[in-house]
Amino acid sequence: MTPDLIRAAAGRMAGHVRRTPLLNAPLLDRLAGRRVLVKAECLQLTGSFKARGGWAAVSALDEGARARGVIAYSSGNHAQGVALAAARHGAPCVIVMPSDAPAVKIANTRAYGAEVVLYDRATEDRDAIGAALASGRGLTLVKPFDDPQVIAGQGTVGLELAEQAAEAGVAQAPVLIPCGGGGLAAGTALALEGSGLCVHTVEPSGFDDTARSLATGSRQRNPLATGSICDAILTPTPGELTFPILQRLAGPGYSVTDAEALQAMALAFAHLRIVLEPGGAVALAAALCRPGLPETVIAVASGGNVDPATFAAALDSPA
Repeated sequence: MTPDLIRAAAGRMAGHVRRTPLLNAPLLDRLAGRRVLVKAECLQLTGSFKARGGWAAVSALDEGARARGVIAYSSGNHAQGVALAAARHGAPCVIVMPSDAPAVKIANTRAYGAEVVLYDRATEDRDAIGAALASGRGLTLVKPFDDPQVIAGQGTVGLELAEQAAEAGVAQAPVLIPCGGGGLAAGTALALEGSGLCVHTVEPSGFDDTARSLATGSRQRNPLATGSICDAILTPTPGELTFPILQRLAGPGYSVTDAEALQAMALAFAHLRIVLEPGGAVALAAALCRPGLPETVIAVASGGNVDPATFAAALDSPA
């Protein structure tokens, strides 16, 4: 994994994914007690940053591999990113999704033309299911985070952030990033290496395997597979490829409660007019709620694929 791989991915996706804005609202700054810049990946194609990794991975395949097709496993955002990229490259696509994934994510993945295979995340192993299908059908497995091209695609967020932060006059700041397996955080950290922008992961409380791994120096596992509304970033342990990158380049990780994520969703809508899903709002939640952060903080709003009922609950959450 090198910055050159990220720049190559950026070249292949030029004109195919969006350059998302870096947003700011004075009233949100007042509530946070600091300047909060929000990288709105919820406005990306498919509603999350995963469109970047999906495009980077599918576009890197040779013609024969694309003709045979791709497979991915995901709770929804990676699924949609790979499904869209496969559709636009004319490649067959199979997606393995947990049966408790938000209905909107399952429906949208099918709408992009993918075949969806559902599984029980509490009792079944998605890696084993994906590997069996890939072997049986000759499909190329596009992993959600432990794939060099996926990490490179997500790292294009960091390339954009470096330019946008400079335009905003920000030379030094923590960059808070929602973290599941760590693809977005690792790719962004690589893209920002050597700059004054340092990546910090943010996870749901009780599912902070990356923060604990960074603190202990070895990959830790979460004791539970489910139990948070932040479905998009519930992974059992940091990735084999992503963790060494984060261990070398990232600062200490943070965690936030589900209630804090819901509150951040409500504030993002009220002050920035963007829609976030719970997992996509955890970095903003940390920027708003965690003491000890500096005067300027960058938070990546990684996704906005939320069910109406969950979004309604966020809007009704206490201020």
